Amino acid sequence: MMKSTWMLVIAVLVLNGARTEGDSEPCAKIHTSSSVVPLGSPVTATCNIREDCLVGLGQAVDIEWRLGSELILSSPAANESNRVSRVVLSSFNYTRAALICCIRASSQVIAGVEIRAGYPPETPQNLSCQTNLTYPDTLNCIWDTGQQDTHLPTKYTLHTEMRDSRENHTYELPPEINHYSIPRTDFGLFSDMNIYVKAKNDLGEATSAHIVLEPVSAAKFDQPIIAKIGVQPKRLGCLKLTWSLSKQQSWIRYLAVNLEVRLKTAGSDQWSDPPIPFSQVKLSKPVVECCRLFHGTRYLAQIRVRYKQSPWSEWSSSKSGVTLETAPTGRLDAWMKVSRNHTSKKLNIQLFWKPSKLFRANGQNLSYVVSQQKSYGERWRMCSTSETRCSFQLSGRVRKVYLSAVNSAGKSAPTEIRVYQPKAHMAIMDVTAVPHNERSFLVQWTAEVISDLIGYVVEWKPLLKTDLSHIHFETVNKSQSSLIITGSFEPYKPYGISVYPRFKDGIGSPQTVNAYLRQKAPSVVPKIQIKKTWESDIEISWDEIPLEQRNGFIKDYKVFYWDENGPIKVVSADAEDRRVILTDLNTVSLYEACMMVSTFGGSLNGSTIYFKIKPFDAVTVVVSVTGVGVGLAMLIIFTVLICFSKDKKLKGHFWPVVPDPANSSIKRWSSESTQFTHPSWDEEPNLICLSHLSFLDLTTKLSKEEDDIWLNSSEDTSDLGESICGSPFMPSYSGSNSESVPYATVLLSSSCNGPISDEPHVYLRSESTQPLLESEGSFTPKCYQNAAMDGMPREQCFFGPCDNDNPEIKEDPPIVWDDFPFLRALAMNEIESD
Repeated sequence: MMKSTWMLVIAVLVLNGARTEGDSEPCAKIHTSSSVVPLGSPVTATCNIREDCLVGLGQAVDIEWRLGSELILSSPAANESNRVSRVVLSSFNYTRAALICCIRASSQVIAGVEIRAGYPPETPQNLSCQTNLTYPDTLNCIWDTGQQDTHLPTKYTLHTEMRDSRENHTYELPPEINHYSIPRTDFGLFSDMNIYVKAKNDLGEATSAHIVLEPVSAAKFDQPIIAKIGVQPKRLGCLKLTWSLSKQQSWIRYLAVNLEVRLKTAGSDQWSDPPIPFSQVKLSKPVVECCRLFHGTRYLAQIRVRYKQSPWSEWSSSKSGVTLETAPTGRLDAWMKVSRNHTSKKLNIQLFWKPSKLFRANGQNLSYVVSQQKSYGERWRMCSTSETRCSFQLSGRVRKVYLSAVNSAGKSAPTEIRVYQPKAHMAIMDVTAVPHNERSFLVQWTAEVISDLIGYVVEWKPLLKTDLSHIHFETVNKSQSSLIITGSFEPYKPYGISVYPRFKDGIGSPQTVNAYLRQKAPSVVPKIQIKKTWESDIEISWDEIPLEQRNGFIKDYKVFYWDENGPIKVVSADAEDRRVILTDLNTVSLYEACMMVSTFGGSLNGSTIYFKIKPFDAVTVVVSVTGVGVGLAMLIIFTVLICFSKDKKLKGHFWPVVPDPANSSIKRWSSESTQFTHPSWDEEPNLICLSHLSFLDLTTKLSKEEDDIWLNSSEDTSDLGESICGSPFMPSYSGSNSESVPYATVLLSSSCNGPISDEPHVYLRSESTQPLLESEGSFTPKCYQNAAMDGMPREQCFFGPCDNDNPEIKEDPPIVWDDFPFLRALAMNEIESD
């Protein structure tokens, strides 16, 4: 096309110059059948050279033709004479081209003409007009020009004819424009109009179909307004809507319009389809009533209007209203999980429920009550909640509970829920869960064929949220083996999906599988830790990735390691085995290692660590192993010698001989009989220690204040009966033996290993509740005296009333030594020491 245009420009310039002197006419001229032809049609052209121009050009002129820049070689052009040449193009396939004739010898252009080709205009289609009632009022018309490009400029004219006044209007449009707005002065709102469109180009014209309309019937009203939504008393399931048009269109009060209402419940995203229609609604009474709605339910409403067959207005803004409440109806779908409480021997109950397809809340503030039937007909409330779950305990004898929904208008009929004991039977053999789409999983399972199997319960919950409110369930019959579960599932988060078998007499054990809606690479890579090192091997391990950071199922772990000169080696580990062993390491090289952890949705690389294997010392290992072996052998030999030795000193050092108090007395516990009780390696005899006697050192004489402290003390002195003389720890050591029943405690003013003091000894009676004597009738402590001396000071009376508490001083009865065998033995010991 560009080449043809340039050739045409050249031809025009040449023609303007190819003139005789003093003459304004060109030397040559081309005549064609038409300058605009249908595309693909034949074209005939004739080139005429003026006779007076032949003088300048020469008498022998050979003319050739060119179409654009191409030479027409195969054309049947013929020179009819020296100054006339004719050419016929069988098919003109250019939308625009220059046809020129020129002198062959010099290629001088002597004439040219532009030929255009295209198609006649198509008939305009889909003519429609719409009245705009917003100032300024206009009638807007638009039409389709057709799918085919004519390649020729096409002009459109819009024609209107008023049937009442016979007033006609024609509106000429610029080329290629297919819409026009008729001003308000050229039409009447309630007068019929005949409207059509004409299309015209150089090859012809076409006229659209005529439409007849009343402009007001073609008006699109502005978006209406819902003023309020209310209810009428005793009109259950109905809402009354009051509406109006915009203020700019309030002048059309006397018209009757068509109206549609669409509704949806609060929280739903689906509008009612089809909308509720209302015909011939007068604008003077703009009220409509929608009935057959759910009771006690909040609805959102929108309306739109039109006049006769005019276009619908846009939907109005939403307005909400609540229908009158009634008691809930229908049953609730429940799912009960039962477990045994071994502490209280009761059943732990977790009860979940949801509305069934036939359940209607019929109210706004809904709550639920779980009750238990009593033997006398009344029901005992187990729990009351506004949630859809409840946890409580039941006796093992309870077989049924009842679930009811409650609102301000009443209570629903109770749903009976049987309490089944948990069964350990496994009927589900395999469970799989795969993503179905962006919001659901496809759960499939296989089960054994069991006669008392009646169905399944599919339960799912997010593993990162432990609250019971996130548990959902669906009950299916036994003929199903798959279920699509839909909910607010999040990508990259784990979900636990369980399938429980339902039997006639209980719920079986579930099969559980974890699932991800979508997976990606983990958020973190665990840190590599060196666990063990051998001669040329090293074991590394790592911690488990937290569940919330996995973003999918861990497929494997790969550890890459290399030295500065060697190749990269890879060791893989399964998701459960978080350890690998790197082998054939060089002790002189510095190694680098990093980990890559992969899920089924991507991989992530961790940071690089550096390590080096220390040289292995074989001599040290041999010496260590030899030393351990020798020590173990000596220990075994020493143990055998001790076990089979007949040396009483040696055996007594490891197994002391303890006298049997039941078959002995303190008088027979001589140094000969007790010298091996605590054997020593020297020849000196051991100290004689009396069982259940304590020797406490009193370095100073007790004062009256100290006596009060002992009298007021509430500490337990039962451990004073254990022997501390010859203790391996310290002289003042006092052990504790809850099973000992000491009779008395002896207080010495000097150490038990030191010289005997001249001061009298003090005897403390034990606090044991076991009677010392069979004839003892009271546990009231008495004031004891020193058995080795005739008298003692009163300050040393530790237990019981002293002599000064009585009004009369009576002479103490003589001591019967047979009643105090331990004290008698002590007295004998003192006499021997003297």
